[in-house]
Amino acid sequence: MRRALKTIVLMLMFALAAAAQSGVPIISGGAGLISTTNGGQTSFQPVVAPVVVVPLGSKFTVESRFDLREFIAKNANGDYEGQGFTSIEYLQLDYHVAPQMTITAGRFLTPFNVYDERLTPIWIRNFEEAPIIFPIGTRTDGSSDGFMVRGAAVSKPAWELNYAAYFSTNSTIEKFQSGRAAGGRAGVFFTKPRLEIGTSYQRFLQDEHYNATGAYVWWQPREVPLDIRSEYAHAPGGQGYWVEGAFRFVNAPVGTSFIGRLEPLVRIQQFWRTKPFAGDALPANDQKKAEVGLNYHLPRQVRLNASYGRLLQTGGTDRNDWNVAVTYRFLFPMFPGQTK
Repeated sequence: MRRALKTIVLMLMFALAAAAQSGVPIISGGAGLISTTNGGQTSFQPVVAPVVVVPLGSKFTVESRFDLREFIAKNANGDYEGQGFTSIEYLQLDYHVAPQMTITAGRFLTPFNVYDERLTPIWIRNFEEAPIIFPIGTRTDGSSDGFMVRGAAVSKPAWELNYAAYFSTNSTIEKFQSGRAAGGRAGVFFTKPRLEIGTSYQRFLQDEHYNATGAYVWWQPREVPLDIRSEYAHAPGGQGYWVEGAFRFVNAPVGTSFIGRLEPLVRIQQFWRTKPFAGDALPANDQKKAEVGLNYHLPRQVRLNASYGRLLQTGGTDRNDWNVAVTYRFLFPMFPGQTK
């Protein structure tokens, strides 16, 4: 963990030096403690996930997010022991060409569907475990090394067309592993109903070449305090979907009432294994899972989260999954006192 911290500091030093006169670097992110019990086996994970944004003038920005965690579980002797893990989820340079286009170089989150980019941070996700189909299109831990172009191709009062296209190279460098692939995503957001519909495509160009496709639907109706999110993904080894809903009691005074801080959750998902496919990181058999959960939002960006799921497997052992977490969201300028 100490070596990882030294690496992160060295990576940021050059960006911070260049940014000293061009803007205020921002540190945000989250910290938390996660307790997981899968099939009767319990583990604990203290996590720190800092996000650093460094403006370099009006056209360039350096962005990064790191994940530092300790995995603590019982060993063969029944004693708890820990092992540290550190990952660089993205470390990228953005060039803001125009309002319709940003060019990115470096390590970035793979833009296949939208779970990877929008819901993976511990302070945002409603369920601590990623969907079963998450490895489809994101098999190298959700990150890619290469180039990406993204933006809003068309922006109208009633709708907006957003896009992302990328190429990733093969890398075996520690903390920067990625696979050789190319792909993209396109989505349409309808302003009035607050509905977004999109599709994704990826061509994996390493070892055995294959295609992965996906689609997503996200909806936040104005009339009801409800978030509905869903994704579908297909690859040669299997296909599946997940649908998630979250409800907030916004009519109650959120800051003072017990009920106003509650957020009930539900998620269903299903995966079908079509054939064995080496290295796709997907389950070996068909699976389906139903989950319920609850968020409790405390003041000062502290959140309590608990969930229960029942996993059913074809040809495998069914199990109960429990997750309990407390997370804290932070945000502050890297240089205190600067507001420019």
